[in-house]
Amino acid sequence: MMKPIPLLALALAACTEAAPPPSPAEDGCGAAALADLVGQDASALAAMTFPDTTRFIRPGDAVTMDYSAERLNIDLGADGTILRLWCG
Repeated sequence: MMKPIPLLALALAACTEAAPPPSPAEDGCGAAALADLVGQDASALAAMTFPDTTRFIRPGDAVTMDYSAERLNIDLGADGTILRLWCG
């Protein structure tokens, strides 16, 4: 009979692995195509056009937890750097 502690450790280890990049079916908002923007200044976004549903999220902004696969979220750092682009 296995002891519960090793099973718990194994289960927790599985949760800490990095998530794979989204498949094309999971990338309904086009975030993968914009991945090169990560690390750039937010001014790089000024010349681009985004759907009305796009969220530009700055530190301290309130963000709803509703999920929309087609919505592009752009996380910006306090210094104006693009930190992350994701669907949701």
